[in-house]
Amino acid sequence: MASTNIDWTQVQFTKSSYSGTDQGNCVELAALPGIVGLRDSKLGSDSPVLEFTERGFQAFLLAVKAESFDRRR
Repeated sequence: MASTNIDWTQVQFTKSSYSGTDQGNCVELAALPGIVGLRDSKLGSDSPVLEFTERGFQAFLLAVKAESFDRRR
């Protein structure tokens, strides 16, 4: 993961199209040049932000798609 001095409260996030309308497991994404921020939408700008380099975020997505984080496995 990356570590920056970005003030994420001033950045526009977009809610994932896979997030439901029940306010459950929703994430938001913000892409800036060279860096990607990911946060829980329930807390909005108060949410902690995971920071990734673009390459790190691509690797994270591949791991999610491969169900590498699935606790049921």
